Amino acid sequence: MVWQGKYDRLFIGGEWIAPQGSERIAVISPTTEEVIAEVPSGSRADIDHAVAAARRGFDKGPWPRLALEERRAVLRRLSVLFTERADDIAAQVTEEMGCPITLSKSMQSVGARLLIDAFVDMAPDYEWQTLRQSATGNGLVLRQPIGVVAAIIPWNAPLLTAMIKLAPALLSGCTVILKPAPESPLSAWLLAEMLSQAGLPEGVVNIVPADREVSEYLAMHPDVDKVTFTGSTAAGQHLGALCGQQIRRLTLELGGKSAAIITDDADFDHAVGCLRMNALRNSGQVCSNKTRILVSKRRQGEFLEALSAMMATMPVGDPRQAETQIGPMVSRRQRERVNGYIDKGRAEARLAWANPATLPERGWFVTPTIFADVGRKAVIAQEEIFGPVLAVIPYEDEDDAIAIANDSIYGLNGSVFTGDPERGVEIARRIQTGTVEINGNGVGFHAPIGGFKKSGIGREAGLEGFDAYVEIKSIGLPKDLATKYA
Repeated sequence: MVWQGKYDRLFIGGEWIAPQGSERIAVISPTTEEVIAEVPSGSRADIDHAVAAARRGFDKGPWPRLALEERRAVLRRLSVLFTERADDIAAQVTEEMGCPITLSKSMQSVGARLLIDAFVDMAPDYEWQTLRQSATGNGLVLRQPIGVVAAIIPWNAPLLTAMIKLAPALLSGCTVILKPAPESPLSAWLLAEMLSQAGLPEGVVNIVPADREVSEYLAMHPDVDKVTFTGSTAAGQHLGALCGQQIRRLTLELGGKSAAIITDDADFDHAVGCLRMNALRNSGQVCSNKTRILVSKRRQGEFLEALSAMMATMPVGDPRQAETQIGPMVSRRQRERVNGYIDKGRAEARLAWANPATLPERGWFVTPTIFADVGRKAVIAQEEIFGPVLAVIPYEDEDDAIAIANDSIYGLNGSVFTGDPERGVEIARRIQTGTVEINGNGVGFHAPIGGFKKSGIGREAGLEGFDAYVEIKSIGLPKDLATKYA
């Protein structure tokens, strides 16, 4: 089932209940510009209700008190449901936010399931309890669930982002209020169905779409113990300031302006083939996309020919069609924002290529664009555009390339393409970013991801992904009792 139409219930306490407010969210297709669904917009009273359900679930419910293996069993069942409903998930995300359907199947659907599987696989290896003995004492170190989590997720990868938060939170024993973006609430409705079918106890996950003001109310709610947020750096800065006033635990996964360094000995065909996904994934609407492409002045022209030829093979159009590789922007506002950056690029750099194809008459599409001879301080080199717009920046030598890559307020991701992978690793060590891929090789879901500088606080995925959802407690033991925990 793909959710469309009008809905009048919120998922709170394991049930579909009537909202206490009257506000509605209209879900608009970015492909047709038509309203495809309406869902309730949560009010402060609805947030109170959801937080109370999560609080009961944590303080009095069975979930935090189950053995880890029992929680893993529920997540395994959820993984099976993700497999069974893979096509529904992909179609749902494509309908609500415009991700090309072929990518939706791999990234939005399979990717979310693989995250669940990775966390289930890693959970027994996490140090939930360890004994540390020394001449100064015997410390039983516990990692216990942090409590009630407010998880605020973006529209560009709704279920993938949800699961990178929910899976470790749930395995740790936490309860959650999930706040999906107003642009993409329908996939969260589908998730609620699957969570119920997987056997999650009532109150463990509650789902309430809401506007920014009510989302802020959720983050500051006195019965919330932890906030995890993925979104823009500006919103993250505001949320961080609020959480700082409360000394509230916070994880931030924010924006990026990631650089791909192309060395002169790199295989250009391989590099541009990888950039098809590494720079333009989800029509450019991914924070880890490599949108600053650094190539030497000596070979910029040659590289631009290869990059332009590759982009010319990426059809723009209806994201529901399998052949489409670049779909619409998620909203009219986002289309206007991206077009504004294209106008700025025309004023401060050289337009190297713009897709000559006629854009669809309906839908929030933009023209895929490459700019060349981009200055390192140019607006299009410094600010996150979040669309299919690439800035090619020429460099003098390796040190210059690294300096340009690091000349950013962001530090989320990056790439090095080189004929000498060992040298690539040495370059990667010098790039100030949380993840670096050598010749297009990803780190996988067993490795942590996250940002330096204004790209965030904390890490997600990997064993480190559990750290955000636990509090560490040390208990001093008598020597004779310590042997029991050795």
